[in-house]
Amino acid sequence: MFKSLYKKCLDLAAHKSSKYYLALVSFIESSFFPIPPDVMIIPMVISKKNDFIKIFLIATIFSVMGGILGYLIGAFFYDFGTQIMSFYGYEEKLTSLKDDLISNDGFYAWLSILFLAGFTPLPYKVFTIASGLIGFNLFIFILISLISRGLRFFIVSYFSHKFGNLFSKFIDEHGSKWFTITGLSIVIIGIVIYLIFKSHV
Repeated sequence: MFKSLYKKCLDLAAHKSSKYYLALVSFIESSFFPIPPDVMIIPMVISKKNDFIKIFLIATIFSVMGGILGYLIGAFFYDFGTQIMSFYGYEEKLTSLKDDLISNDGFYAWLSILFLAGFTPLPYKVFTIASGLIGFNLFIFILISLISRGLRFFIVSYFSHKFGNLFSKFIDEHGSKWFTITGLSIVIIGIVIYLIFKSHV
């Protein structure tokens, strides 16, 4: 199933209405669809290099909108939300985190997790739904989603624009590891800055 969906997304990237399909895939991927928009972004940018900013913005805006849908699924459609989370094997892990958000440390921990979900290969859709389930602050959820998704899709678009098929090959071979290391590095830097700030308050 995943291979056929992956191939379909690649085919859509070559379609004359590829930007509309990118918007659709970016939207549904953030709430239930398993194939990430990167699959379409890279070939689209390689074939239309001058449009890389537009492609990045489409993916970011519609991904965050889809994230809001995921949040609403978690907040108002509990059974459907938990079914999606169960499909990805995260239901028990995430629903047990609700009590942790009572403390400030738990709040900042979820910020870090949400950023990593938007930036790394973690299934972002699971964490959008979980954010609705636990009643996480919607405004902060949208802000972190914009930052994490925007940063990820800008990097993918920019390097596809700059290096073309060389970057595509790199992502195929090392993408998951590279995004994970980069995302963790950003979170660690953020935690260090937070701890320094906290120690001076």
